[in-house]
Amino acid sequence: MDITGLSVDSIPQLAMGMAQADTLSRVNTSLLGMSLDVVSSQANELTKMMELSVNPSVGGNIDFSV
Repeated sequence: MDITGLSVDSIPQLAMGMAQADTLSRVNTSLLGMSLDVVSSQANELTKMMELSVNPSVGGNIDFSV
C-alpha cells in the first residue's frame, strides 16, 4: 500500500471506508450462512418426503373395468 499521498485529513475517510467494507463483509457472510441453513433444511425435508413416498405396494396392481 502506497502511503506517500496520505495526509492527516484523509485518515478518517480511510478508516470509515475500511469500517464500511468490514461491515459489508460481515453482513454478506451472515447472509451466506443463513442461506446455507435454509438449503440444508430444505434438503432434509426433501429427503424425508422421498423416504415416506417409498411404498412398494403402490402401483403393483391395476384395477380397471371396460
